[in-house]
Order: sequence, then structure tokens, then C-alpha cells
Amino acid sequence: MSQLVTGEAVALDLREAALPSRLVAAFLDGLVQLGLFLLAGTVFGLVGAANQAAAAAEIIVLIVGVGLVYPVLSETLWKGKTLGKAALGLRVVRDDAGPIGFRQAFVRGLIGFIVERPGVTLYSAGVISSLVSSHGKRLGDLAAGTIVIQERVSGSHAFYAVMPPQLVGWAQSLDLSRLPDDLALSVRSFLMRAAQMSEPARADLGNRLAAAVGSVTTPPPPPGTPGWAYLTGVLAERRRRAELAAVPAEGWAPTPPPTLGHQPPQPPPVPPPAPEGGFHLPG
Repeated sequence: MSQLVTGEAVALDLREAALPSRLVAAFLDGLVQLGLFLLAGTVFGLVGAANQAAAAAEIIVLIVGVGLVYPVLSETLWKGKTLGKAALGLRVVRDDAGPIGFRQAFVRGLIGFIVERPGVTLYSAGVISSLVSSHGKRLGDLAAGTIVIQERVSGSHAFYAVMPPQLVGWAQSLDLSRLPDDLALSVRSFLMRAAQMSEPARADLGNRLAAAVGSVTTPPPPPGTPGWAYLTGVLAERRRRAELAAVPAEGWAPTPPPTLGHQPPQPPPVPPPAPEGGFHLPG
């Protein structure tokens, strides 16, 4: 587990991807790239081509396309994932835990293609860099300011936002259609860490997140709603609607009551509000 610091100076607990899982993901991506190369070579008729010079030029173009374009395009469009990373539950994020863009994906892909691929260092440069780096970064990550994290982790530390009773009625009319996933993730991370943050940092980031959420959701919360309750209510309603959407049209089968002496597991409580009323919604 590692603490990454966001642009608002808030530490987030993210599990860095282990080197073995990254190697397996790289191996799977290598198989995908090999398949794409063979498929393209067959389509363009490079095998047994009469013009050897033209065939050699096309092979070079294919190597660059498959070796560089595939990872850059995948990580840009898939927000830090390739097929290999998705299979292992990995994702590339910025050092501040935000989603990567084309620039970061291109820098990672270019350095990986030029320095770390089998034709140059047999992956040894990336492996050595990952072993030496305190965050397991390969050379491409160091240059791009990124880190590979493990998304699939044990549910023992799962966070559940519980709806404040005073906001139940308001939440039912809440429009969440414009709330992006990355903003919801930032709110979730903030609520998980709020109790350990200093009061100035908690108030500053809490107000920023409340303003950001308020700009993409309607209606606003009831007057006097504390910021922590507002953000918790938004997350709780978002999760409730996601759970309802996952229920089949015919509904769930009746669940038998628990046997005597067995209590169903309860979700962990919402982090307590900040002392002295916590942060307030921006006026």
C-alpha cells in the first residue's frame, strides 16, 4: 500500500502493482502485439513478398505501429489500461492519482518501445528500474510521472457511504447523470481519509470537492447541510442507483431470514464529521 499525494496535498491509499503482475500483463500484451503483427503481415502479404525492400520497410512500419501505437492508444482511450493490464486488474494513473492522458501514455510508450523492449534491453532496464524505485516505477513511469496501481484488491477495506437520514428525500430527486467517475473516486478517497487530515487541508479540499460536485449535480442540498454530509449523500445515492440497475427485471428471489445466532454483516460506518462542524459548503 502506498500513499500518493494529489494536487490538493491529500494522501490517497493506493496499492501499487507488484512486479510479477506487471510482468504477466506485459507478457499478455506481448502476445496481443504478436498476434496483431502476424495478422497485419498476412493481410498485407508480407510473407513471401517478391519486393524484399518494400517488405522490409512495411515490416518496420508494422513493428513501430504494433509496438508503439497499441499501448499508447489503449492507455489513452482506456484511461490507463491495456488488454494485459485489464486482465490482471492493473491501471496506470498519474502521480497525483488522476487519470492519464495522451501525453503520459505517449511518453511511457515511447520509452518502453525504444529502451525497455526485448530488442534493446530484454526488459531488463524496466525490471531493474522497478526494483530500484521506491514506487516500483519503470523508466517510462519516471519520465511520464505515472504509476501502475492494482485496482482489484480485497474487499475487507471497502468503503460504504451511508445516506444521512436528513437527505433521503432530497437524494431521490438528485440528478447524477453528469457526475464523472473520476470525481466520484476523488470524493470517495477524500471521505476515507478525512478523519486523518488536518483541519485546514480537510476544509480546503472538502470545499473544492463540494463545489465540483455541486457544479454537475442538481438540485443543491438543503440549506445548512454540512459538506461531509452532502458528499456522503451523493456517493450513497450513486451506489444505491447502481445496485438497483444491477437487479434483474424480475427482481431477486425471496431471501430466507437469517438463522438464530447469525447476524448479517454490516457495512462499516461513515467516517465521523470533522470536529467543530466540519467544512461547510461554499456560499
